[in-house]
Amino acid sequence: MAPAGTATGGSSAVHDDAEAMELGHDNLIRRRHAAGASDDRIVVGSAAAAAGKELAPPSSSVEQAFADQPVPSWREQLTVRAFVVGAVLSVVFNVILMKIDLTTGINPSLNVCASLLSYFLLRTWTRAIGCTGLLKQPFTRQENTMIQTCVVSAYGITFTGGFSSYLYGMSGAIAKKTESNDPQDIKDPHLGWMIGFMFLVSFVGLFALVPLRKVMIVDYKLTYPSGAATAYLLNGFHAPQGTERAKKQVRTLGKYFSLSFLWAFFQWFYTAGKHCGFGSFPTLGLEAYKNRFFFDFSPTYIGIGMICPYIVNVSLLLGGIISWGIMWPLIKTKKGSWYPETLPDSSLHGLQGYRVFITIAVILGDGLYNILKVFCRTIEAFISRYRNRNTNTLPVSNDGTPATTSETESFDDKCRLELFMKDQIPKTVALGGYVILAAITIGCLPLIIPQLKWYHILAAYIVAPALAFCNAYGCGLTNWSFASAYGKLAIFIFSAWAGASHSGVIVGLAACGVMMSIVGTAADLMQDFKTGYLTLSSPRSMFISQVIGTAMGCVIAPCVFWLFYKSFDVGASGGAYPAPYTYSTVTWRSWASMD
Repeated sequence: MAPAGTATGGSSAVHDDAEAMELGHDNLIRRRHAAGASDDRIVVGSAAAAAGKELAPPSSSVEQAFADQPVPSWREQLTVRAFVVGAVLSVVFNVILMKIDLTTGINPSLNVCASLLSYFLLRTWTRAIGCTGLLKQPFTRQENTMIQTCVVSAYGITFTGGFSSYLYGMSGAIAKKTESNDPQDIKDPHLGWMIGFMFLVSFVGLFALVPLRKVMIVDYKLTYPSGAATAYLLNGFHAPQGTERAKKQVRTLGKYFSLSFLWAFFQWFYTAGKHCGFGSFPTLGLEAYKNRFFFDFSPTYIGIGMICPYIVNVSLLLGGIISWGIMWPLIKTKKGSWYPETLPDSSLHGLQGYRVFITIAVILGDGLYNILKVFCRTIEAFISRYRNRNTNTLPVSNDGTPATTSETESFDDKCRLELFMKDQIPKTVALGGYVILAAITIGCLPLIIPQLKWYHILAAYIVAPALAFCNAYGCGLTNWSFASAYGKLAIFIFSAWAGASHSGVIVGLAACGVMMSIVGTAADLMQDFKTGYLTLSSPRSMFISQVIGTAMGCVIAPCVFWLFYKSFDVGASGGAYPAPYTYSTVTWRSWASMD
């Protein structure tokens, strides 16, 4: 018998490397072995290099800076301290976002902020424990990604939960402002049923697009700007000390963060009220300003434009010119002919109706086209792969043919792709989870909202995956989630289905919540998968972190809203929390009341 750690360990390592070389000459992830026992951690290296062949990545490679650091296994990436920090930050961000939502109606993306705060908190934690000599596991970028994923999924419930939109639209306070003031169409907020509602509708979306994660992230190479920016930030912070990349990124981050903050403060200082200040400056003239053509000096949109591909920016500009510059002014001239002259522009029976329906039609048409294209190309690729079983190909490529891997693929892409495909989430888990959770929701949600029947929920869950794909695809291009647009579509369909005389208002608003939760959660999950892909984080651990964060959000978000709801006169004009979306929810409720 060979001594432990000598012949046995060596032969095992050679055997594993030989297997890796058989699987592919460019296999970039190999197992580490120590003292005859296998370690689940992996390092970025090369089987070819282990066999004596050098692989020289370019100096600009991100992963080359981490080449000597082991990548933790998916279990090691899920730590207790990560979820403790995640829970604390989830409460903080839910309070911040709820306050912003109820005061300004804005739902900003705080992915980068969550990453920064989680980095500094856990870095402080590990340094303090390290001083005592009790630190057992170092703080890695993968663990940081888990915290960020947990926090983002938790505070995302603030938006998909509809606390200032569809859920608040069910209340009697909003019903008094509309014609649909029937008691059967009113359901006032209460902490118990809100938490139950969130738990029933918030998890299904996590399983909707898991089987398509490779198509979205690897094959289509969608940008997902927020997820990509977060990943680059984390890679910069966790790069080994002394690397020029980390120093440069930190300096650049601090410089532009300071400039953006100071400019926002300067704008706020010179803003006296609505339609005042630099954000409402008639840059192109008063007539253009009336048609929403002006520059609002927002660093947020400048940053998004810098991240998005130029073709996306050109498309957005072209869409803005065609709609606000040509279509809406022309339709407005038809007032009195196409719609009653007495209606305001914000009425759904007037100009706003044309805006909403045309926009939703364009989004749905493009999204459904892309899902059909992906489906057809995937079937074609699988057929081609079956016919050419001995070739090394990827399932989908941009031109519809199998994309053969080549030597031109970058070192970083090889590392990321191999790890991204390593810890698979079985399709049976994704499909089975979707079906089981949908069945639970179909059976239990009518107990909370009796007006919503089981067949309404079943119909929503049948069409939801297609709409979730459309939203995730658009979010990957533009960084904008159109979950509210799909929610509005659900209001029309399900309200008309139920009818105003059969609680169509509540049915439409509740169906809106079901649809928004699925569509919005699926897009957020893909954003996080993009972050994980760029930080070599395990998709399996990220999915688990997303589930845990969603569970936190289902409790934290309703509790935070309940605190505001009971402590302040939410929605009161001139109050501390006017909830600007109150006016939107009035419109939403009016839409739902149309038979």
